[in-house]
Amino acid sequence: MSPVIEISGLRKTFRSLRHGRRIAVDGFDLRVEPGQIHGFLGPNGSGKTTTLRALLGLVRADGGQMSVLGARAPYDLPRVAGRVGAIVESPQFFGNFTAHRTLRLLALAGGVPTSRVDEALDLVGLRERGHERVRGYSLGMRQRLAVASALLKDPELLILDEPANGLDPAGIREMRDLTRSLAATGVTVLISSHILAEIQLICDHVTIISDGRQVAAGRVDDVLAGFDRHEIRVGVAEPDRAAELLRGAGLAVETYPDHLVVGAVADPELIARTLGEQGVWVRELTPLRPDLESAFLELTGAPTDPLLPRQHPGEPVIDLGTPTHPATEVDA
Repeated sequence: MSPVIEISGLRKTFRSLRHGRRIAVDGFDLRVEPGQIHGFLGPNGSGKTTTLRALLGLVRADGGQMSVLGARAPYDLPRVAGRVGAIVESPQFFGNFTAHRTLRLLALAGGVPTSRVDEALDLVGLRERGHERVRGYSLGMRQRLAVASALLKDPELLILDEPANGLDPAGIREMRDLTRSLAATGVTVLISSHILAEIQLICDHVTIISDGRQVAAGRVDDVLAGFDRHEIRVGVAEPDRAAELLRGAGLAVETYPDHLVVGAVADPELIARTLGEQGVWVRELTPLRPDLESAFLELTGAPTDPLLPRQHPGEPVIDLGTPTHPATEVDA
């Protein structure tokens, strides 16, 4: 099947009198297949929102090729616009309008049956408050309304830029459940978010951008596998003696006040056997698995504290990542 979204070599440069020329996207590639919940990640200023705006025809790209649902973007987007729902950045609404009136006007303007208004409000949990004025809404409620506006068309492709912004933990979980239920019906979802733990929970594929370029892409499990150092957290009553014994067996050991971290261990049994034979009993053997946050920080070159103690699985601390290749100049 053809990809739902395909971007190849996207380039975008901005100019201003104050800052001169700034490269926002520098040869970026993205591919989203049908039925995926695809996470789109990157630090602030890495080019995420610029990429989405270019894909939807909101800014003009300087180079590259893009397609949405088989239509060349942005030139042929009108042909598929009715099959795409999107929110980019923070949509603005008229404060004196109710949520119901806001969506009704959007439905009428877009040729969408007005019966979809109540359905969309119900999907995001706003049906009971749909007749309240938007100016009284919290940030989280406004975000729900934005998602409802993207769902009006009953889209095949849903593009969400920071959909959990302003939501409390319960709202984030509801948004996660909604996204999964939409994907179960065949909707393809592209999510840009800063909440990396949430992306890891909900997405099956991910693309990471840094300095305007793709630095990782693929199944979440495959991306994380590249950062697995096969480390084991070891809890013992005699950490200093245990460290000496393990180093004597040729193992790399890092010591912390209440535990050890043993690296590059193919079989944790080697640790237990080495210590047990010398009467040092092990109370904990826990594999330290990489998570999306640690991989993201390393890929994007974000600083971490190397003195911070290792965490339990799902919260490993990484060393300083290698900075990504700097963006190069492009012709406008």
